[in-house]
Amino acid sequence: MPTCHHFDAGRCRSCSELGLPYDVQLVAKQRHVEHLLPGVAWLPPVPSAAMGFRNKAKMVVSGTADDPTLGILNPTGAGVDLRDCPLHTPGIQAALPVLARFVSTAALTPYDVPGRRGELKYLLVTESPDGELMVRFVLRSQEPVARIRKHLPALLAELPALVVASVNLQPEHKAVLEGDREIALTEQETLRMRVDGIDLHLRPQSFFQTNTAMAAELYRLGRTWVGEVGPASVWDLYCGVGGFALSVAAPSVVGIEISREAIASAEQSRDEARLSGVRFEAGDATAYALGASTAPDLVIVNPPRRGIGPELSGWLASSGVGHVLYSSCNAQSLARDLAAMPSLRPVRGQLLDMFPNTGHYEVLTLLERV
Repeated sequence: MPTCHHFDAGRCRSCSELGLPYDVQLVAKQRHVEHLLPGVAWLPPVPSAAMGFRNKAKMVVSGTADDPTLGILNPTGAGVDLRDCPLHTPGIQAALPVLARFVSTAALTPYDVPGRRGELKYLLVTESPDGELMVRFVLRSQEPVARIRKHLPALLAELPALVVASVNLQPEHKAVLEGDREIALTEQETLRMRVDGIDLHLRPQSFFQTNTAMAAELYRLGRTWVGEVGPASVWDLYCGVGGFALSVAAPSVVGIEISREAIASAEQSRDEARLSGVRFEAGDATAYALGASTAPDLVIVNPPRRGIGPELSGWLASSGVGHVLYSSCNAQSLARDLAAMPSLRPVRGQLLDMFPNTGHYEVLTLLERV
């Protein structure tokens, strides 16, 4: 059974299912999706490592510059230090104490939420499969940037895995993780994520799955299932940094994503891989589909938790698209979207345990036109 001394002491309950043996967690998730989507032919679930899988740390910085805490806030607003959280990859666990010392060295005053004062709000740390790190300092203002730059060479010497560093400015006092403006601190601005034979470039404001092993399996399954269909044309809607679009084999692939940072990452990966048949465009997925003059053979959708919604579901149902590959992190919104597409029948589905020790997961479902 996975264990964590923070969970046992009641300091952190983010892993709501941690008290259950891992195989019990997996069975419960499989039963949940089978209940929500009874018409799907479910394959066995894909298990994850129960600990040490999380490639990104989102650490609230609290306390003082001399004695910072990196972790979460308790109900009273005080910091709970989780720098040894066992969910994180070993590289992140090793980096967080070094970064805590850097907060003190650079005199970065943690942001005091109740008092609305201070500067450093979050430390965001991502580790690549190669063990390289991206670190982002989320600040209220530019005031500490000069001190960060001054002490950065010493940090890079102490933490040689750190290859991408930046400052994100989030001046507002509200529960928003990051702002729009990013200030690069290193010459290298992208973290190379080698996943299932593909090099994906991750920029500071780009999204990537938090479980690298499950992301690799997700893209591998997508490539296999799409390959069995053999489409001539594919759209990858909500494509992010291009994981599915760059994995599948088709003469024509178009990836659509609202984030321009993610599109820039996807285009860099495409150009390095010399995939001339893949095109990316920044824009709204639903608007792109509704405004298109022709439909592709197959559409991939990988939306946020809210799902694709009635407009895109309705378009897919009436479009003539032969197959849809739907990757979902919320089976409830997936069930709602599938109910709105009665002309597309689920062929198979598979659960990937992207988020062990919680009730969350990823589900991949292949639909075909009736």
